Amino acid sequence: MLSREFLIERGYCCGLGCLMCPYEPKHTKGNTKMKDEALNKNILIVCALEVETQGQLDDYDVLYTGVGKVNATYTLTTHFGKYGSHIPYDLVINYGTAGSRKIKKKTLVDCTKFVQRDMDVTGLGFMRGETPFEDEPPLMLDFGITKYNNIKRRAVCGSGDNFVEDRTQYYGEVVDMEAYALAKVCYMRDIPFVSFKYITDGADEQAHEDWEANLADGIEEFKKQVLSEIPR
Repeated sequence: MLSREFLIERGYCCGLGCLMCPYEPKHTKGNTKMKDEALNKNILIVCALEVETQGQLDDYDVLYTGVGKVNATYTLTTHFGKYGSHIPYDLVINYGTAGSRKIKKKTLVDCTKFVQRDMDVTGLGFMRGETPFEDEPPLMLDFGITKYNNIKRRAVCGSGDNFVEDRTQYYGEVVDMEAYALAKVCYMRDIPFVSFKYITDGADEQAHEDWEANLADGIEEFKKQVLSEIPR
């Protein structure tokens, strides 16, 4: 499937019925007039794994990063790097699953603040989550509330390179493995960022089983509560 960004960059409609056709009227060969939303709202959805989306986002621009902060940083930075200083996205939406000991399972939350839960240099006098000798960004990335934050349940997301099944690894209201890294890349490139997490498990010894059992419900809630409210 040709991506929306490719079709926009091509500059004309091929008339072949492309699913992501950004032209108006669509599927009209040679047409160069774009829909208003194609000109004004170019959204990239970023997820860790295809299994989290269950094949439900095939008609969106989706970037899969793989698991963990390193993969997330590398994949998103490389993707942005293709565009040089002219990144075409007006908004990056992160969707994924998360665990929580404070929020009940099967809840979709809107994460607006992000911390790096496995950065621990407290032995040298730094706060947990603080990257030593780094002035920017701050310890907690706070993207604030925008018109895209349309879920009332807010949360602080703690990201780290481990699947939390133990209370000692818990930090933040919800825990995942990528959001902080994605948020930091967007912060450094000055790109609007929002993150929605579906609570699949209690970040406990049953986390793995609960995570697998709740994947399908998560993407359905994301589509219903978020994507249906954001113009494309």
